[in-house]
Amino acid sequence: MKTIVYNQEKTKIEEIELPKEIFDVKMNSDLVHQVVVSQMSNQRKVIAHTKDRGEVRGGGRKPWRQKGTGRARHGSRRSPIWRGGGITFGPTKQRVFKKEIPKKMQRKALMMVLSAKAKNNLLLILDKIVLEKAKTKKMAEIILKLLATKGPCLIALPRVEKDIIRAVNNLPKIQTIEARNLNCLDLLSFKYLIMPKESIKVIEETFNK
Repeated sequence: MKTIVYNQEKTKIEEIELPKEIFDVKMNSDLVHQVVVSQMSNQRKVIAHTKDRGEVRGGGRKPWRQKGTGRARHGSRRSPIWRGGGITFGPTKQRVFKKEIPKKMQRKALMMVLSAKAKNNLLLILDKIVLEKAKTKKMAEIILKLLATKGPCLIALPRVEKDIIRAVNNLPKIQTIEARNLNCLDLLSFKYLIMPKESIKVIEETFNK
């Protein structure tokens, strides 16, 4: 598949051939869904936690003697049937949401999403991205020229570019990521994908092993 390489002013520079093994992979929506669900599950944090009878305060001694009072026998005020006692079947921090997916499946799904971006004209290849200073206004102008819209847009950089990252940080719906860290969830969270030509080589080296 051929695509146009632009500069920051969206002037055509050249045409290049995109690697078939990355940008020409047939979509399997079930596989992509499975990978995205596993990513979301792995990012999920356990927040809700209730204390059982071993964690609540109090109840160090028997509330009253075993026999002779006419009342039911009890051994601790921490029992779940007491007000202020432990919770029996509440949520705890011991829950595990992690789902493991083989790396080959993750890579395959990533290539499918990249291919879909390329086929639907949602991928924009640049010769390079250069900023003299980390100015948010300048970065916003560049993206507006390239896309004729303010996002949502993901910029895949070949390496850590501090000036570009700082310039993008205050722009809503726009985010940067290193090409070696690309994943299905981030790609599907943004409509457009912008990357310098150099990022393609990084993707090849990282994911086509």
